[in-house]
Formats: sequence, C-alpha cells, structure tokens
Amino acid sequence: MHSFPAPAMAMVETMRESAQAEPERAIAFQGSPGANSHRAAMEACPDCLPLPCFSFEDALDAVKGGRASCAIIPIENSQHGRVADIHFLLPESGLKIVGEYFMPIDHALMGVGKGPYAAAYSHPQALGQSRHFLRRRRIVPMSYADTAGAAAFIAEKGDPTLAAISPPIAAELYGLEIAEEHVQDSPDNMTRFVICAREAVDPATLEGEDAITTFVFEVKNIPAALYKAMGGFATNGVNMTKLESYQKGTSFAATMFYADIIGAPGDPAIDRALEELAFHSKELTILGTYRQARPRG
Repeated sequence: MHSFPAPAMAMVETMRESAQAEPERAIAFQGSPGANSHRAAMEACPDCLPLPCFSFEDALDAVKGGRASCAIIPIENSQHGRVADIHFLLPESGLKIVGEYFMPIDHALMGVGKGPYAAAYSHPQALGQSRHFLRRRRIVPMSYADTAGAAAFIAEKGDPTLAAISPPIAAELYGLEIAEEHVQDSPDNMTRFVICAREAVDPATLEGEDAITTFVFEVKNIPAALYKAMGGFATNGVNMTKLESYQKGTSFAATMFYADIIGAPGDPAIDRALEELAFHSKELTILGTYRQARPRG
C-alpha cells in the first residue's frame, strides 16, 4: 500500500488540482475521499478545499511546503485511544496546533455484495472500534491505510467475500452495498482532531476565552523529577486534562510526555507552572495554544 486505490484516484486528482489553484483554502487530511478526516475537514471549515494525502506525514508536509494552509489530524478516539503519533510527527514538522475539532464516528460494513464476508478491511482504529462486532460475525479484521481507502480497495478487488468498514458515504462514492450500519461497538464513539498550521496562534488573542495549551517535555533523569515538574500545575491551580508518556529513541532510557492544560501563556498561573516545568525538564516544546472546541471538566 503506497498509493491510493484506483477507484479513488480520479477524485484525488480533482481535489488536488483544486487545492493547487487555491492553497490558502486547502486543508490537508490523511486518507481517501470519504474518509472521516475528509468529513472533519468539511465540517470544521465548510468553505475549505480538502486535500487528500496518503499518510499523516504527507498531510503535514503539504502544509510545510505551502500546498495547504493547514492539516486536520485525528489524534485520539474515545473507544480506541491514540490515533496518530502527533507526539513524534508535530515536533519534527515544526508546525503548531491552532485548533481542535470533535466528531462523532459512525461506520458501516460494506462490500460489492451483502455478504457473508470472510474478512473486513479498514484503518486499525476503525477495526478496534468494531472488534466485538467483527468477532461475533467471525469476520477477520485486515488493516488498511484509511477507512475510505479500504472501501475503494474492496471496489477495486471486486471479491464478494471481502468487505470494508468505512463511513457510509464511502459506499456511495465507490459503488458498494451497505450490509450493516452503525457497526462501531459503542454509540458514543468520538474522535478528537487537531488542526495544524505553520504559524502559531498568539495566546494574547485568546484572552477571555477558554483555551488549551499543548506541549511535550522530557524531565531530568533524577529521582522525583516528574513529581516536581507536575507540582507547579497543582500549586498554581492549573488543570491538566491529558498526560501521556512515550519512549524517546530506542534505548528506553528517556521518556517524553505529551500534555494538555486548560489556559494560555500570559496568564500568570500558567506562566509560573510552565516556568517550574522547564526548570525540572531537559526539554520543553509548546506545540500550540488554541480555543477549546469542547469544555473540559
């Protein structure tokens, strides 16, 4: 899998041509036309020109290269956890998070016929969100680069024993039949997307608004370093809504942390907490400050 399936290519090329003509209106997303990220781009910015990209790195590179004004990337799902490794991708890209978008996720089982199916292709996230459904029907899950791309792949294969788990619109786009709707295991299936751009939002423009600040950091390799680094947020009354660890490099000797806090630099409490964090850290990178799309707490 190194390119879009043939049934998707005509649409991809048309969308790329439109985005190339007006890159300031283009929003890059990972996946084929009809993917959840495509829908998120259109809902978050109805006047945009969606630009399909094969991988998350390609979507971020489109922004870096000026082919799109921003990229919309799914980073976590309420049922299946982390989606994209934004912890690695965003610091490497040099882009900043400038917004977030929450979208309910609904998937359907589709194929060239209505089954029975031996296997179903989809993005690993969609397969994880539907694992009980697939297990009950004894359908083997098969990984694909994105949900809509899986639908296009099934259309290209033409095998009636194979299916895709994809947004319902993909069935219409690629000429498939929907065998079952709402196949996700939980009705409250929600994905959080972040919007990434070349220039950061100035925290001063968010004064008086509910904001989120996202950053990554590595604490010093001394006893209780993480405890001390986190202490500044507690003593300054700053609400941390997300803290996730991940390994830096292959030595397993250094751990990085990804965090979201409520508030923006410029607030004295936020500034004091970040200053204390920096004191106890070997590395601290602010990935962006942006408006909350959904209240926390």
